[in-house]
Amino acid sequence: MTARYFAAADLGASSGRVILGKLDGGRFELSETIRFENGPVPADDGIHTDARGLFENVRKGVQAAIEASGGALESVGVDTWGVDYGRLDASGELLESPFHYRDDRTVGVPELVFAELPAEQLYATAGLQVMAINTIFQLISSREDERWGEVSKILFTPDLLSYWLSGRRVAEVTIASTSALLDVAGRKWSDELCAHLAERYGLPLPAVLPELVEPGTVLGETTPGLFAKPLKVVAVGGHDTASAVASIPATGTDFAFISSGTWSLVGLELEQPVLTEASRQADFTNELGIDGTVRYLKNVMGLWVLSESQRAWKAAGRESDLRTLLAGAAELPGLACVLDMTDERLLPPGDMPGRLLAMAAETGQELADDPVAITRCILDSLALAYRRTIAKSCELAGREVSVVHVVGGGCQNSLLCQLTAEATGLKVVAGPAEGTALGNLLVQARACGALSGDRTALREVSIASSELVNYEPGLLPFTAEQWDAAELRAFGVQAR
Repeated sequence: MTARYFAAADLGASSGRVILGKLDGGRFELSETIRFENGPVPADDGIHTDARGLFENVRKGVQAAIEASGGALESVGVDTWGVDYGRLDASGELLESPFHYRDDRTVGVPELVFAELPAEQLYATAGLQVMAINTIFQLISSREDERWGEVSKILFTPDLLSYWLSGRRVAEVTIASTSALLDVAGRKWSDELCAHLAERYGLPLPAVLPELVEPGTVLGETTPGLFAKPLKVVAVGGHDTASAVASIPATGTDFAFISSGTWSLVGLELEQPVLTEASRQADFTNELGIDGTVRYLKNVMGLWVLSESQRAWKAAGRESDLRTLLAGAAELPGLACVLDMTDERLLPPGDMPGRLLAMAAETGQELADDPVAITRCILDSLALAYRRTIAKSCELAGREVSVVHVVGGGCQNSLLCQLTAEATGLKVVAGPAEGTALGNLLVQARACGALSGDRTALREVSIASSELVNYEPGLLPFTAEQWDAAELRAFGVQAR
């Protein structure tokens, strides 16, 4: 059987890369062709994304993939973080560098919106966890921008890159579902929400919204001359979490997932959204997935809190090496200080250790100004947040789970994985580390006819392609009562 080759452009919130996937004998072998930095770019008017620079790096990586495959590369698909968008003029040119979600222009906007559009109404339609970064709030924050008269289409970040690859302007549904502009149950743009934004804020909706497509849609071939050979451009799970969930090496449906990286996306894969008032009050989100699924989840700050702390420590000449920090943290007593890893104060860049110390003081806990102690606090707090989120998601969705799948870079953090097993009382299966890229490749391969079947069939390929590590609870000396007490300290209440 001849090997087949596909390229995944996988752009996270801090770095991007292109991964070449070789499909041979029912399993993928992955190799990286390029890796590049991808951080917020400060400017006079706020924080932006260098979209053109990202595309040039993607182009270089795909060209390298063509060469590495001996010219056999068939297609490329793009996944990125959610919510951000670029604006195109009538000629299809990008009007300006897109704003980055870490820009503060949306501070206070949700409250402004909810004064006229009840939060209950928005949730019953869009089903999203309220975060100021959501596209709907970004759009409203720019309502006085005179350049809206020049805009022909807005494209979410992966769709923008796919447009530059293929010339086709569409919105893939998984990335569009991070906008809070969808009728999430119908997997379509919400006429009601678009009308409200047009009438109240003068935004040109729905005219600037592109056609929606499902993951696995072949958008066409790459623009002539862009590469040494034409390639198919496939709309994959454009939201990186959707691609990550597509790769989960599950053999059944009774699982929770943690897509662990800069963010931690914690939740369940469902057939239908949960749009109840209880779900809204618990701040859960309903984002769309492949094959008609819903990712029912909550955003937790994730390893961004640790990486940003490392950056601050390095700048101050303090210990910042990850291996050293993790080794030291493993030697410290657990649950000495636990904090709320969903607190929005942890979102912006800056003095992360200082914020954590302040939060500890606010909750009456002692936390030493020491990199190792703060690292242990972050990991314990993340595990606690995972425990709380999984328990609540199961309660709201009427589901039971027997295993937690951790995919993404965070699955390589063995201490965090073990703490997650201890906190939840469930088996943790860690891997694949390249879950997002693998999910991207799986959808491409099926779209190109190299694979067939439903998502269960795709996950069989994921299992064959991955090195998985199992973590069982009971290795560390914690009791459920200790986790309950920690939850009270961090949140003031218990989820259970």
